Amino acid sequence: LTLMPSRVTGKTLSLTVRLDGGGRQTTAKMALSGVEGTLTDVKVSRMVLDADSASGATALKMHLASPLSANISTQTITLQKIAGTVDMKNPAMPMKQVSLPLNGSAQVDLKKQRAAIRLATQFDESKIAFESQIEHFSPLALGFDLTIDRLNVDKYFPPKPAVTASSTSEAGQRSTVDAPLDFSALRGLNLHGVARIGALQVKNLQFSQLNATLKAANGRLDIAPLSANLYEGTMSGSLTVNANNNSVVVRQKLVGVSITPLLKDLSDKDLLAGKGTVMVDVTGQGTSLSALKKSLSGSASLALRDGAIKGINLAQSLRDIQAKLGARQDVTQVSRSADKTDFSELSASFRLTGGVAHNDDLAVKSPFLRLSGAGDIDIGNNRINYLAKARVVNTSAGQDGKEADQTKGVTVPVLVTGPLDKMTWKIQFASAIGDLLKEKSQARIDEKKQELQKKVDEKKQEIQKKATDQLRDKLKGFLNR
Repeated sequence: LTLMPSRVTGKTLSLTVRLDGGGRQTTAKMALSGVEGTLTDVKVSRMVLDADSASGATALKMHLASPLSANISTQTITLQKIAGTVDMKNPAMPMKQVSLPLNGSAQVDLKKQRAAIRLATQFDESKIAFESQIEHFSPLALGFDLTIDRLNVDKYFPPKPAVTASSTSEAGQRSTVDAPLDFSALRGLNLHGVARIGALQVKNLQFSQLNATLKAANGRLDIAPLSANLYEGTMSGSLTVNANNNSVVVRQKLVGVSITPLLKDLSDKDLLAGKGTVMVDVTGQGTSLSALKKSLSGSASLALRDGAIKGINLAQSLRDIQAKLGARQDVTQVSRSADKTDFSELSASFRLTGGVAHNDDLAVKSPFLRLSGAGDIDIGNNRINYLAKARVVNTSAGQDGKEADQTKGVTVPVLVTGPLDKMTWKIQFASAIGDLLKEKSQARIDEKKQELQKKVDEKKQEIQKKATDQLRDKLKGFLNR
């Protein structure tokens, strides 16, 4: 390399760097060929960078090449046309290896600690365009704009472990939900930007037209607004993750959403069917998923139409209600996926405290019955304790209904308890017959009251008539004198 005020020349320059520490080994080699120009305008016909990094079972290899121009006086560097690849290997990944072709450009200002980078890549089914403005190198501060046509994140993470006898035990379940939550990567992160994804799958949840504005600073990540289309509806709201206290805040409104596939993908549970609105405003805090669920607080609500409650067919269970009331025996059954109770409308709101969602305003309407109720859903321990009240409103029509007018208006308590994935429904016919007898007794009392009141009114009218006749006779006699 020859450096003179009026001329800079060089055939080939090479640099090798090796870094060991923190459980990671990195080796980087850079080669510059065809160096020419002046101190204020240096041209490099080809810059090649090869880097290998290993950490545990993960290996990362990068190859980049580009023409380069630099100004030694102002300490600026421009990579006009970047081309290369990034390869990552990990035996835990489903495909074991991912290869990303890269192309783009970069401008770096070493004196001002700024840079502008444009990169595009395509791998598997994803096309990605990334633009970044680095505002400061150390500590790193950057803005970005990210566009992805489609991305299936689940393909690049290890599959869930198979369910075994040991994993179904209490200890096995606890080890699954006690996976640590580590948000420490947010500390020291300073960024802001926009992400747009045409189709996204993550943790089985599927979104389309996702738009998110992100801001990370002081150990906190805010994604607001956050909007997307999902499950035949839309969502809008925000998400906040705070590494300072390991907390998560979710505020979302889902409109026109089909609830069955949403619950299935979100929690692998098939509890409800229908379409409608879901609102969530919850906060959780903890160093593990279990602790986070047990700390949930806030509120939630849902309003669904033309759906079903899965696990029991109350219409079928109450169809021969007269005989069951006569037997005065409760009926208990375990939730069955094939059974369902249809409804035309369902609404409920919840108040969450300590991971327990309390509800006391359930309202379910169907042609055959009405449901109300109150109780708790223990999200932290995956259990429910809820007392619903089913009232027969039309026994000659509706789901599995038949003629039995003498039972119309009967209210039957239904106690729902147990794990959410294996709930037990106890239809309390014994309690219902007691309530029914009370209602009939009260009805007879009311009927007697009405009869007595009628007699009293008739007697009053008779007395008033006699008094009027007597007064008229006296007045007539007085006037004839």
